[in-house]
Amino acid sequence: MNDIVLEAAKRLAVAGIDSARLDARLLWDHARITAQDFEALVARREKREPIAYILGRKEFWSLDLEVGPGVLVPRPDTETLIEEALRLVPDRNAPLRIADLGTGSGALLIAALKEFPNATGIGFESSPAAFGWARDNALRLMPNRSEIRLADWESAEGPFDLILCNPPYIPSADIESLDLDVSQFEPRAALDGGPDGLSAYRTLAGLLPRLLTHGGHALLEIGQGQAQSMGTLFQALEIVRLAPDLSGIPRCLILRKP
Repeated sequence: MNDIVLEAAKRLAVAGIDSARLDARLLWDHARITAQDFEALVARREKREPIAYILGRKEFWSLDLEVGPGVLVPRPDTETLIEEALRLVPDRNAPLRIADLGTGSGALLIAALKEFPNATGIGFESSPAAFGWARDNALRLMPNRSEIRLADWESAEGPFDLILCNPPYIPSADIESLDLDVSQFEPRAALDGGPDGLSAYRTLAGLLPRLLTHGGHALLEIGQGQAQSMGTLFQALEIVRLAPDLSGIPRCLILRKP
């Protein structure tokens, strides 16, 4: 690591960034041209702009997704939903019809279609900014089997064999206490789950029974401490299990339509 990169890493560390050395190296590799270009990128990161926004991409399930302002940055914890989908449907050649509600960057939909080559899917996204990222990612990575719609969840028409959703689930009052990278830059609509963090799940409880095929499954990401509330919310569906993420936190709620 050269002196310029080391100095940048020190600046990022002072700004409170835990991954300062890694981020400095990534920014140096991304700049490629001049020290002036590098300085501009470091200044953006120093203000806590997400590294994924600056680089313009984020890896998810070994997919190279384009991301930027207006879209939630995909997290490794969300890959738990894809892992559980593969456990639920061992036949990789199944001709599934998949929906991704609030698709964001398109991460979940594209990853699921990658694993199920005979499946088709629709991603629903109400944010015009996020819709643009999802549309571009789907056209680039899964052009023939995916469709991205600029639409609310309520406009979805089933039935679907598999529904994936990473809804907003952070209690409104907790958002300002998140890392600045998240609270100051990522879209609030993708984070804010209402006063108790459960508003989106109440909406889903009314939608999922009509959107799922009989025997179909929905996989929902949930936040820490929310597992106990799910049985009350989803009384019309069978709770198959709660799957933990890599940290052992219940992260994926698996529902089945009887």
